[in-house]
Amino acid sequence: MNKFLLAPSIIASDFTHLADEIAACETAGADWLHVDVMDGHFVPTITVGPLFVEACKRATKLPLDVHLMISDPDQYLEVFAKAGANNLTVHIETCPNIVQTIEKIKSLGCKAGITLNPLTPASALDAALPLVDLVLVMSVNPGYSGQSFMPEMVSKVEEIRNKLNALRSQARLEVDGGMAAETLPLMHKAGANVFVAGNAAFKHPQGVAGGIKALRESIV
Repeated sequence: MNKFLLAPSIIASDFTHLADEIAACETAGADWLHVDVMDGHFVPTITVGPLFVEACKRATKLPLDVHLMISDPDQYLEVFAKAGANNLTVHIETCPNIVQTIEKIKSLGCKAGITLNPLTPASALDAALPLVDLVLVMSVNPGYSGQSFMPEMVSKVEEIRNKLNALRSQARLEVDGGMAAETLPLMHKAGANVFVAGNAAFKHPQGVAGGIKALRESIV
C-alpha cells in the first residue's frame, strides 16, 4: 500500500463557494473529501451536520470521509450514512462499546474508522484495530483548524503502524492536523498513508490546485 491519499478538509474551504471549492479539489486530484463534524460538546467548536454532508454528496463523486467529533455518535450513525458518508470515523473516547459501534457502521454500508485524541494512548485502540477499515491519528488537539503540528505524534503513528502490520491489517492509517509539505513526509515515513489537509490545501497562494500539488510533491 505504497500509494498515499490526500483528503482536503472541506471545513477550511470558502462555504460561499462550496461547489466550486469541491470541484477544484476534484480537478486538483484529491482522493477523498474530509468532513469534520463537531458538536460544541465533545469539542468546543460547532461545525456542520448531515445536511452539509448531503450537500457535499450532491456536488462530488469523491468519497466523503466523515469524522464525528461528537458525543454519543451511535445515535447519529444512520443519519450520516444516509446523508452520503462513505467513511464514518468515531472517537474511542466517545464509544463505550466500540465493537458494537464498528459493527453498526459497517451494517450501514460505510467503512468504519476509529480515532483518538493526542493524549489518549494508542493502546486504547487495541480492541478495535482488528475490525476497522481506517485509523485516524490526530496530530493536533481536535476542535480548531489551523493549529500547529504536534511532532510527538510521529511516534504514535509508528506505534499504530506496527500494530496494524502485526495484525496484517489492510486498514488505512490517516493523519489529521498541521499537515503541510514540511510535515507530511514525516508522517508518511512513520507509516501513514492518508493525509487530511485544511489550510495547506485551501489557503495556498496558488489555490487548491497549488496546495494539493505541493502536498503530493512533498514525497518523492
